[in-house]
Parts: sequence; C-alpha cells; structure tokens
Amino acid sequence: MAAHEDILYDVKDRIATITLNRPDRLNAYTDRMSRNIRVAVAEAAQDSGVRVIVLTGAGRGFCSGADMDVLTNIAGGTREDGEHAHVAGDAFHSHLGPPLHTEFADMRRFAYFMRAKKPIIAAINGPVAGIGLVMALYADLRFASEKSVLTTSFAQRGLIAEHGISWLLPKLLGPAHALDLLLSARKVTPAEAERIGLVNKVFPAETFMADVMAYARGLAETVSPRSMAVMKAQVWKACFQTFGEALAVADTEMPLSFKTPDFKEGVSHFLEKRAPNFADI
Repeated sequence: MAAHEDILYDVKDRIATITLNRPDRLNAYTDRMSRNIRVAVAEAAQDSGVRVIVLTGAGRGFCSGADMDVLTNIAGGTREDGEHAHVAGDAFHSHLGPPLHTEFADMRRFAYFMRAKKPIIAAINGPVAGIGLVMALYADLRFASEKSVLTTSFAQRGLIAEHGISWLLPKLLGPAHALDLLLSARKVTPAEAERIGLVNKVFPAETFMADVMAYARGLAETVSPRSMAVMKAQVWKACFQTFGEALAVADTEMPLSFKTPDFKEGVSHFLEKRAPNFADI
C-alpha cells in the first residue's frame, strides 16, 4: 500500500502488521488515521499472502484516544472531515461462512473488522484510551503488555459510550463490568483486564511483540485460513442469532467444509505426522 505518515504497514511470515505511527502523540487518533487504517485492513484482507492481521502502536503506547486538537475543535464547533476511504467494494465481505453485511454494515468506525475474513489481533503495547480502546475491542483477539493501562475515558470528557462500545463491552464482559468501566472511566491494570476478559492474555513487556507474533505465526502456519474465516463469521453472526439459528448455520457449513481441499489436507497432515499445507484465501 502507499506509505502514510500516520500508519506503517508490513507483511512478513504471512502476517500483516499495521502500526499506528504518531508516537509523539501516543498515537492519538484522527479521521485521517481512521481512513488509512481502513485502507490497510482492506489490503490485508484481499492479499492471499496474508493470513493474520496484527494492529499495534509505535513507541510506548497503543492509542491515547482522540487527538486533543480534534476534541478542542469539536468543542469549538468544528471538526475534521470524516469522509470514508475508498476501498474495493468486497474487501470486507468474507465470502466464507454466514454473511455479516447486514449486522456489521456501518463503515463509520470499525465494524469492517468483523467482516474482514482474517483474524485481527490488537497488540496493546502500552496505554490505550477512548476510541483507541474501542478499536481494540473490535479486534477478534487482544493481547496486552504488562506495562499497558486501559481506560474508556469518555465519562471524564463529558461524552457518552461512543462508537459501539455500549454493545461490545457487555458482550465481552457482561453488563456489570461494562458499566463499571464506562461510568468510572478508571484505569484498568493488565492483570485485571485479563481477569475480567477485556484482553485474552498479558505478555511481558520485554518480549511483548515477539510473543504476539509467535501466536500469530501459530495461526498462519498450523490452521486452515478457510476454517478461521468461517468460524470468525459464525461467532460474530451468532451475536444476533438464537441457538437454533447458530446450529442451523453449523449444519449448513459442515458439509461444505467436507468438500474442501483443506479438509483433506487436515486429515492427511495429521496421519502423515507432518506440517500442514493449507490453501490461501
């Protein structure tokens, strides 16, 4: 993709790494950054050489929330142009598993994360607040450095539960934890974040990105990209389904998986005791 001064994009070992790159402002979020993240995720989603997407921050933080200059402008009655980035129309349609274009159609923030057919990992390398935390919540998995700190921050700015966090937090943590974090806007330690399910795992600061990448390589090298795409779509779709509806989707998808080369390869590599060679998507 074309270079952008506020994000970095790199592909290695079938992992696309998107790095928020405003370290002097703790990667504070702007509308331009929003557009560039969308373009980067679209490119990774369409690249058959990418199996996993990692989103992280440059320097000592993940994202400090909205740039205070932006908030000051809003308070003064102006704000940045929020025009959408231009990406291919099918970039965020998985084409695998149940369709998500109805439930996650809104492109104003991060709903397209769910529709990207590859797993997105938020690597929270340091402080994260406000819309930065919202962005991390839209990812499929979250790993945090032991030196990170997390906060919703909205109530301390006189704001409300923005950008879909009022839906995401209760789904992930339950209503009581969600309300605690939203109403108090208190800072959450990595240990507590892991305990309540806000992040999947905490890694030592000294080896943080190496540990995240080791996990990402495990996904890229040992499991079927098609299986990941279908299961990701199943899980996010199930948030809007009854048990019976989710079961019906599984009953539809299972016979389809039997017909794929990945199913044959999955059985073969296990019996032959060798590394798998699954197809790219």
